[in-house]
Amino acid sequence: MKLKLYNTRTRRKEIFRPIDPKAVRMYVCGPTVYDFAHIGNARPVIVFDVLFRLLRHVYGAKHVIYARNITDVDDKINARAAAEGVSIRELTERTAAQFHADAAAIGALPPTIEPRATAHIAEMIALVEQLIAKGHAYAAEGHVLFNVPSDDDYGGLSRRSVDDMRAGARVEVAPYKRDPMDFVLWKPSEGAEPGWDSPWGFGRPGWHLECSAMAEKHLGSVFDIHGGGIDLLFPHHENELAQSTCAHDTEVMANYWVHNGHLQVEGQKMSKSLGNFITIRELLKDWPGDVIRLNMLRTHYRQPMDWTAKGLAESDSLLRRWRAAIDEDGAEGDVDFGESAFLGALADDLNTPLAISAIHQMEPGDKFRALDLLGLGEQAEDPRLKSVNEKAIEERITARLAARKSKNWAEADRIRDELAAMGVALKDAKNSATGEIETTWEIAR
Repeated sequence: MKLKLYNTRTRRKEIFRPIDPKAVRMYVCGPTVYDFAHIGNARPVIVFDVLFRLLRHVYGAKHVIYARNITDVDDKINARAAAEGVSIRELTERTAAQFHADAAAIGALPPTIEPRATAHIAEMIALVEQLIAKGHAYAAEGHVLFNVPSDDDYGGLSRRSVDDMRAGARVEVAPYKRDPMDFVLWKPSEGAEPGWDSPWGFGRPGWHLECSAMAEKHLGSVFDIHGGGIDLLFPHHENELAQSTCAHDTEVMANYWVHNGHLQVEGQKMSKSLGNFITIRELLKDWPGDVIRLNMLRTHYRQPMDWTAKGLAESDSLLRRWRAAIDEDGAEGDVDFGESAFLGALADDLNTPLAISAIHQMEPGDKFRALDLLGLGEQAEDPRLKSVNEKAIEERITARLAARKSKNWAEADRIRDELAAMGVALKDAKNSATGEIETTWEIAR
């Protein structure tokens, strides 16, 4: 089986050839921990978790290294901690724990390595020193800046012209910048702002610098896959690439750059001002994590996604049908995944919509194996059941079946309507062995 990935760097789909098949290395930009993660943040978590699972399937779980960082030093963190009147450490520990819980609830495996920015300050300082020594960075008024014109390849990843970017830069640029496009590697800290001693004074790293240092520390100066949302392509990933290649004299930082597309809500850009800003935590109050995950995977990862309530209901129904078939016939399967249409779809640039279509044609046991590879193997807790008295529902169903048996249709209908008012949908089916009517139920939407 040949795995193909769309490489943003080359703008084409390519056969994936790892540098070392016994140590496949992937870095994905993780959260800045100052608040609950929203559903836009959930998309790369799910997308790259599926890629992680697929790489483990192809190369073996012990041969795949997945690093996803946590940014725990950032101006947003400083502002939120000050607003809440808590320490930066208290805020980042709490919000990191929230992120971990939410990621687990939507079926994401923990990454192999989860580096934190504040644990890699020494590596960041060393990287800045390398860039200065090679003429790619300079110190000015307590700051250190990357000199964009020193990198002839700058703009290549995002396909942007430096001249055009410079022309579009703000006129009111900092007076200590040599070029309007130069970006901060290190900046001074004052007052309660977090900071560390450095050759350029007490300060803290720039956001872009953090990922370059952490990726090098754990995966090397050149590794296989760098992932993240398309919103990070510029300036974050462009700046990461510039820092890393200039510091290490390499042509690339990662051989394959993989980006997931944007997400909007009900046809609109998600924003707090529009009232459609949805966190993962809020969504988990109403929907099981596996439904959220499946709904995300029904759109190809590179395409823009419209997150809708209708889509969630469809995903819920689809997952229920698959699980019912598995429960009825068992989870034993014998499909040759190496030749299956399902795995072929996943191997073709993570075509999850096509893979989901292939699941429809599978035997129940093979469905189970396919769902497991998509991270849907275990049924998630349904929050809709927390407010439901299951014993009372079963008692009403028993009474309804008795009413039907005695042909008391009015009473049977009354109980059905009573359950419907509670949000419970009934499904009657004849048992092929006994000929008796059996009733199952689910929370209706």
